[in-house]
Amino acid sequence: MKLEHASWMEVKKYLFKPRGILLPIGSTEQHGPIGLIGTDTICSSIVADGVSEKTRMYVAPKISYTPAEFNMKFAGTVSISVKIFKGLIREVIISLLKHGFKFVYIINGHGANIDPVKELIEEVNNYNIFIKSWWDFPEVNLLRKKFFGEWEGMHATPSEISITQINNRIIKNKIYSSFAKNPPKKLSAQFIKEHSGDKHGSPDEHYSLFPDGRVGSHSALANPELGKLLLNSSIKEIIKDIKLIEKSIH
Repeated sequence: MKLEHASWMEVKKYLFKPRGILLPIGSTEQHGPIGLIGTDTICSSIVADGVSEKTRMYVAPKISYTPAEFNMKFAGTVSISVKIFKGLIREVIISLLKHGFKFVYIINGHGANIDPVKELIEEVNNYNIFIKSWWDFPEVNLLRKKFFGEWEGMHATPSEISITQINNRIIKNKIYSSFAKNPPKKLSAQFIKEHSGDKHGSPDEHYSLFPDGRVGSHSALANPELGKLLLNSSIKEIIKDIKLIEKSIH
C-alpha cells in the first residue's frame, strides 16, 4: 500500500483507526563495481513493501537523497548535508503525524543516516518515531555471517547487493565483474568499530583507501537466492518489532 498510490479520502478512511506508516530511506551513492547506485534505497524500499503486504500499513514515498559525502569522488553519487537531510526528514514526519498516523517507522538502508535521524528524534522529543535498519536484527545478522562471513565488510556488501538482485538488473559487464571477483582487503575489527555509521573521512581519503568503492566487502559473492532469505528474515523481524510498538502505544 503505497501512500502515493492512494487518494486522500482513502487515507482519511484508513486513519479512522490510526495506525503507523512506513518510511523507507536510503542513499544515492556508488556501491562498488557491480553494485547499483540506488542499492541502499532499493533495499529499504523492498523491505518496506514486504512489511506493507503483510501488515496493510501504508508506505510513504522513499527518501533517496541523504548524506554520502565520503563517496563524492565516485561518479553518480549525490550527497546532501546533514542539516538539509534532518530538515527534510523532520518536515516529512511532522506532516504524517499531523494527519493522524499513530507512529512513523523508518526503515533504513544507509549507515550515514542513522545518527542524524536519532538526533532528530531526540530534538523533536517525539516517542512515536522509530528507526531500524533492515539488518538491525540478530536473525538477519546470523544469515549475513553464515552466507558471507568476514567478506560481508562494510560497504557494497554482498548481502545488500543480493537483495537488489532479486528484482533489479544484475551487472554482468566482464571488466566490472573482473574487478569485483578480486577479493578486497579484509577489515580489522578496530577499523569496523571506528568507522561504523559510514564515518569514512573525506572523499579524497576514502577514494585513496578504497579505489573500487568496496569497503572490505566481496560483492561478487552476491546471490539473489540468498537475497530472498535475507529479505524475508528482515521483513519477519520488522513485523515483530512493529507489533511490539503497536502494543506499547495503545
